[in-house]
Amino acid sequence: MYKFTQALAAIGLAAVMSHSAMADNLKLGFLVKQPEEPWFQTEWRFADKAGKDLGFEVIKIAVPDGEKTLKAIDSLAASGAKGFVICTPDPKLGSAIVAKARSYDLKVIAVDDQFVTVKGKPMDSVPLVMVAATKIGEHQGQELWKEMNKRGWKVQDTGVMAITTNELDTARRRTTGSMDALKTAGFPEKQIYQVPTKSNHIPGAFDAANSLLVQHPAVKNWLIIGMNDNTVLGGARAFEGQGFKAENVIGIGINGVDAVSELSKANATGFYGSLLPSQDVHGYKSIQMLDKWVTKGVEPPKFTEVTDVVLITRDNFKQELDKKGL
Repeated sequence: MYKFTQALAAIGLAAVMSHSAMADNLKLGFLVKQPEEPWFQTEWRFADKAGKDLGFEVIKIAVPDGEKTLKAIDSLAASGAKGFVICTPDPKLGSAIVAKARSYDLKVIAVDDQFVTVKGKPMDSVPLVMVAATKIGEHQGQELWKEMNKRGWKVQDTGVMAITTNELDTARRRTTGSMDALKTAGFPEKQIYQVPTKSNHIPGAFDAANSLLVQHPAVKNWLIIGMNDNTVLGGARAFEGQGFKAENVIGIGINGVDAVSELSKANATGFYGSLLPSQDVHGYKSIQMLDKWVTKGVEPPKFTEVTDVVLITRDNFKQELDKKGL
């Protein structure tokens, strides 16, 4: 009887310890605006890896609009989370996100896009992890210039289509950086044609590109600039529709993972390649910094610039994606 009682006590103690461990298990959120996109799926995958490596639970929530964003913060607080990483669906939600987080004493790190106030002023007080937008834009311009010269194109026969979204700070800095790099290399500014897109997706960029192409029918060769893979893909589709051959178009996107299906095609297209940033670093590093902030009081830097990038083309994309476990 004594041994039986002792065994029951041991089981009870183990249950209490197990419950305590569960209660003490740190929970951190990772909120993204477009979970269907490979970029954010990769961030989530590496956030989960950080959680497994470092011993915390990652709560992943899609936040496609402002209402769902604020409800997600309520949900995180109710679940006992101590903070969250977020790629906001609208940078101007910054003030509302911070106010809601503070009401629950949740720590916040922004990733990919910087918070701004309703008046558009950057919120430098919120830690931010993002690709160096200007630098990656400059890299895009440099790679376009390099490939143009490799093909032996004459500058006078070439135009630049810059598909822009200047109201989005990240997009503006990327496309401006790319145009500046081309001008620095010697490309004439008067042959750089900007056209705004209503969305940074293929259909919006396709419409924008078509509206520009009809204005410059005499240009023989084209370079395409855009803030991501999809804007450049939209531009490339417009050129295909207008009868341009792949050898007369060079489009280089940014993101990499959104370009895989295009780069997998047997025949070359006007979409030459993409700059693959480190979304694996974004997903892992941002939530790792949040973990240190919550558990050790180590406040992250206000800006963590991710500069790692590699050009992927039809020749090397499989190997480069394998290196990152993608």
